[in-house]
Amino acid sequence: MDFVMKQALGGATKDMGKMLGGDEEKDPDAEKKEEERQEALRQEEEERKAKYQKMEAERETMRQGIRDKYGIKKREEKEAEAQAAMEVAAEGSLTRPKKAIPAGCGNEEEEEDESILDTVMKYLPGPFQDMFKK
Repeated sequence: MDFVMKQALGGATKDMGKMLGGDEEKDPDAEKKEEERQEALRQEEEERKAKYQKMEAERETMRQGIRDKYGIKKREEKEAEAQAAMEVAAEGSLTRPKKAIPAGCGNEEEEEDESILDTVMKYLPGPFQDMFKK
């Protein structure tokens, strides 16, 4: 029993020395073991990601089959259609974002006036056209 007690106390004093900042036993292969452990963790993480990616792909094929069977559209498609519908609805709205001035509007007043005058001239009888041209 004394031997067992000495071993227990001896082991406890070594642990106490480590906790108090004493000399630790240096493992010469510690760096190599740590690298191997890190590599194993990385590999496990990659395998886990691949597993869940495969499961999600299988689920998506099931979802697509159900969508095709019942004629349901995907969420992204619905959102895109809703966005397009909002843009069309906002076309005449006062709160829609401002766009560039369309052709034929805005700063082209002189050209518009000429084109309107030319249009009116076409409908006037010949003598009146001569009078306005002078």
